[in-house]
Order: sequence, then C-alpha cells, then structure tokens
Amino acid sequence: MTTPPPDPHPAPPAGPTGDTPDTGPRPAPAVVLDCRGRRCPLPVIELARRIGDVEPGAVIGVLADDPAARVDIPAWCRMRRQEYLGAADGAGAPLYLVRRTAG
Repeated sequence: MTTPPPDPHPAPPAGPTGDTPDTGPRPAPAVVLDCRGRRCPLPVIELARRIGDVEPGAVIGVLADDPAARVDIPAWCRMRRQEYLGAADGAGAPLYLVRRTAG
C-alpha cells in the first residue's frame, strides 16, 4: 500500500490571529504579482510595495517559484497584520494569496 505524496504547498500551521487559513475555495485575487524567477527577498518586497493597490478586504496574489516564498510571505503577513489565505496552484508556480486588512 502506498501513501499519497505530501501537499507541495501546505498552509502554515496558524494565521496571524492563531486560526488556520481557510481550506475551502480560494477567492479570486484582484491583482496578481508575477514574481517568477525572482529570488528572496524580491517577492516579499513586491508584495509590500503593491499591497496598497488593492482595497481593504481585497485579495492580492503573488505568483512565486522561489522556495523561500513559502515561508517568507506568511511571515510577512504576520508581521504586517495581513491575512494569509494559503497557496493555490498557479501558472507553473504556487500562487500565494493575501487579503489586505484595513491597516
């Protein structure tokens, strides 16, 4: 008997408020930042630069193939009090979803 392979884009154990990210259908991002080919810290810098382009409550997506983004983007969300929604399959790379909070 074989076991299924692990999820290639697991959600972090807890969001900024201590609850786990939603595992249901992912909201469509209002803006998608294509950061494929950019290495740490560039995807997070681009997210920080562009988060203000969306209204509070809207979702911004970061398409990033840098393995460090899996840790960096949720950590940035915790530090900046933004809501990390998890990762979805994007165009050849994980699409990290962040909901802008009112702050």
